[in-house]
Amino acid sequence: MIITVIMIWDLLDKGEDKMVIQTVDGAICEDRLGKTYIHEHLKIDLSKHKGSDDTNFNDLEAVIEEMKTLKSKGVNSIVEVTNRGMGQDIAAMQKVSRQCQLNIIASTGFYKEPYLPDYFYTMTEKELAKLLVKDILEGIDKTGVKAHVIGEVGTGKENISDEEAKIFGIAIAAHLETGRPISTHTTLGNLALQQLKILSDSQVDLQKVVIGHLDLNCDKDYHLRVADSGCYMAFDTIGKTSYQLDGKRAEHIKILIDRGHVNQIMLSQDITRKSHLQSRGGIGYNYLMDTFVPMLREVGVRETEIDQMLIDNPKRFLAI
Repeated sequence: MIITVIMIWDLLDKGEDKMVIQTVDGAICEDRLGKTYIHEHLKIDLSKHKGSDDTNFNDLEAVIEEMKTLKSKGVNSIVEVTNRGMGQDIAAMQKVSRQCQLNIIASTGFYKEPYLPDYFYTMTEKELAKLLVKDILEGIDKTGVKAHVIGEVGTGKENISDEEAKIFGIAIAAHLETGRPISTHTTLGNLALQQLKILSDSQVDLQKVVIGHLDLNCDKDYHLRVADSGCYMAFDTIGKTSYQLDGKRAEHIKILIDRGHVNQIMLSQDITRKSHLQSRGGIGYNYLMDTFVPMLREVGVRETEIDQMLIDNPKRFLAI
């Protein structure tokens, strides 16, 4: 609270028209955001339904070591999209923030089936939306830490179930009341257009929406149809080459840039497993900066365009 008040007062005192972004350690102005990973997890547990301890991602000390390295490479901010039912841990986010001097931005929402808490099925859409609004305006689980993003809210691979339609209804209600940006999950990059229709039909400003995991479905015409809606597009599973080769991801980013959509693209890796960490033999959080950014340069993406995707677009998407 003290940090938030001081920051807002400082901006008012200087007479500057700055936008505010909530982090787990208080509010910051948009200019402090810097290079941003738009869709990450620092701690998440999906093991109950996936049946694998690898998906109980809880090696916080290893995460901290990688985040310190990431900070040294110029990354300043992480949007942490672990939400209700996914093992969200605010204390862990604060520990990473303070030890690594990173801006960690928390989220609220409901993911997708089967990763929903029991109370989701017994409470009404209106009641659940009130929980998200409380997370945003008052704080999550009595921590006083306010969520800034509504996400990640998701759909399945082939159709949107009644429960997932309810998830979107809850997210929409919270967005319309608070104005906070919405971050979605698409399974294997599918159903983005269906998500966008639900959102647009409810008068959601699509310039405050980022559609997640589009790099899992690198179809040019599909990407261009999504881009034409005006929403943000997340290439946020970078490094997961069992789904899609990174060379193809880079090529499709260049296609979108050449078609005038550089101001809609944002980047991340969506680390969710212990085996993704460098200490466990995985690619680690630094892969985007160390390996993928050079790939972008090789296909002709300019430095100003890389900065647009990592700095300018997240700042515009997140600022309220």
